[in-house]
Amino acid sequence: MIEFSHIHQLIKQKAEQYFDYAVKTRRHLHQHPELSFEEYKTAEFIQKELDKINIPYKTMGKTGVVGILKGNKSSDKTVALRADIDALPIQEIKGRSYGSQNPGVMHACGHDAHTAALLSVAHILSDLKDEFGGSIKLIFQPAEERAPGGAALLIKEGVLKNPEPESVTGQHVMPSLEAGQVGFRSGKYMASADELYITIHGKGGHAAQPHQNIDPIAISAQVIASLQQIVSRMADPRTPTVLSWGKISGKGASNVIPDKVEIAGTFRTFNEEWREEALSRIERIATSITESMHGHCNIAIKRGYPVLTNDEKLTQKNKKWAEEFLGKEQVKDLDLWTASEDFAYYSQVKPSCFYRLGTGNPSKNITSAVHTATFDIDEKSLLTGIGLMSYITLKQLGY
Repeated sequence: MIEFSHIHQLIKQKAEQYFDYAVKTRRHLHQHPELSFEEYKTAEFIQKELDKINIPYKTMGKTGVVGILKGNKSSDKTVALRADIDALPIQEIKGRSYGSQNPGVMHACGHDAHTAALLSVAHILSDLKDEFGGSIKLIFQPAEERAPGGAALLIKEGVLKNPEPESVTGQHVMPSLEAGQVGFRSGKYMASADELYITIHGKGGHAAQPHQNIDPIAISAQVIASLQQIVSRMADPRTPTVLSWGKISGKGASNVIPDKVEIAGTFRTFNEEWREEALSRIERIATSITESMHGHCNIAIKRGYPVLTNDEKLTQKNKKWAEEFLGKEQVKDLDLWTASEDFAYYSQVKPSCFYRLGTGNPSKNITSAVHTATFDIDEKSLLTGIGLMSYITLKQLGY
């Protein structure tokens, strides 16, 4: 039986033991990134690694892998740990010895580190399975980067059943936190995110004869300006709300009014009821303005991920255990973040905690944000990540 006073030291030793493995695994995955629902070689690699330590698994969600690690002591508790495994369509900068070997594809969001960390945690806890009871679900989830995402698909296929976990915990890299640090936030943490596609149809023609045309560019300008009132005048100021447009395409010329204009943007917020109301208002406002100016519009809303809400009790416990394991000075409080994550789907059905693993190091010039061609991590952060997740898991199981 692991003595409570010895857990800290024991996990620290195991994390040191498997640190080189974590780095080697992360670099292998970084060299061989795969896009959402195309992670076939990644899944095969994960399966082989689980085979090495005799952890049974099954495939789910096309390219996902879910392992079950059981302790040998008597307990019916089950907890789940999640890592995402997909990469992004980004061309990595040249010059890295472990750089991507797949042109135009890169682990620019740290999913290689997440997967390497969870495999390392599997090694650590497998070594200790004679010392604890209960089951640990190891969820290697595909397609976090592409809506509707892999989490919803895995849940639909029963990833949270047989056995049913009491909680789901995930960690994610954060370059704005230095390696060795972690961050937590209870309650609402990450925003919902929906993609907006509006096509405004008019009647094109010569720019010198606007009275004979229906100008979709002029209509688009009115629509974009008016929709900003969704944020400035209709949203409760206490609910962060973002409406941003990233693309407008008219394909006319200096003297040609086009037939149509295409606009694409994103809507994000932290309240599901307001999310539904705002999306409805966006449709009504865009339609009414367009029709009032004698055009017509088509609106497509691609529903993204919901609000990610960290369970208050679980998150506070995990934060306390992080302070025990790392020292209070290494554990930071996080602000709301208007990015989105499909981990949110787990948080809708189970007490969940999604915390941040610091990976930055200004002294090494490792400061680039995620989703950039220059993104990298200080690999010393893996020592923190594998140790803390192992410690938190044992504590969740009652040790």
